[in-house]
Amino acid sequence: MSEKRKWGDRLDGRRVRDVPGLQSVMANLMPNRTESEVYLHETLDVTELLRYIEKRNEGEPEYKTTLFHCFILGLARMVKERPMMNRFIQGRRTYQRDEISLSFVCKRRFTDHSEEALMVLKPKDTDTLDDISRKIVGDVREVRKSEHATGGVDSIVDGLGKLPRPLLMFAIWMIRVLDFWGKLPRAIWDGDPNYTTILCSNLGSIKCPAVYHHLNNYGTNSIMVTIGAIHKAPMVMEDGSIEARDVVDIGATLDERIADGFYFARSLKLMRHICANPTLLDKPLGEPSEYEYK
Repeated sequence: MSEKRKWGDRLDGRRVRDVPGLQSVMANLMPNRTESEVYLHETLDVTELLRYIEKRNEGEPEYKTTLFHCFILGLARMVKERPMMNRFIQGRRTYQRDEISLSFVCKRRFTDHSEEALMVLKPKDTDTLDDISRKIVGDVREVRKSEHATGGVDSIVDGLGKLPRPLLMFAIWMIRVLDFWGKLPRAIWDGDPNYTTILCSNLGSIKCPAVYHHLNNYGTNSIMVTIGAIHKAPMVMEDGSIEARDVVDIGATLDERIADGFYFARSLKLMRHICANPTLLDKPLGEPSEYEYK
């Protein structure tokens, strides 16, 4: 956003000043995000999407496209076209984020004792699936060059974790107070998945089903999405026939205070539309999909 910040805005969002009365009251009646959770489950037919990915990866390109890359861009497009999905509540006030951000956890090694790295992706309006694949693959490769954190929020977390308990309790208390008033330094929250639009967990990569994952009271993250493993399931086609299709279950946990259930449900329909029409992913993010929300 280019407009000048006003009193009451935060570094990571602008205060929404025309919030309906009910929504404002809810933010005070239920000040914690974990007591305002709603759950959505969707089974997506990804048959066409998998064919699209297979065709893109012919010739073994350096940056192979995966289902996860497609879902990341699809979620980013959903947020781009449905701006209320990019809101958060902190300090009992509603804010609109300045940018779209998606985060996920990356295992440095696929072993029980391997550390996890926190990764944040901020797609631009000009980004297409090619750009997203390059960014994710490149970032993951960089992370896996080291067994341990090499900077950013990972190092901050590691440093806090080494403090004696009384000091750690005080530090966490101070962070929460500063965050409540929107005064938390950028160095602490920038790059933290708890401060992103959507926090994703690709459980399908470890052959697990989608689950409902809780939100956190800390931070500003209002949407958590888990992606399950690809499996076969009978689907009713448009002509009434039943066909075995490749499907993926997704589980979403959302803060109901940022929008109503109708808005959430219509937003989710775009993901279903993208799976059926994957060439939409070749469009730059800033170019409308022209999908009619019914």
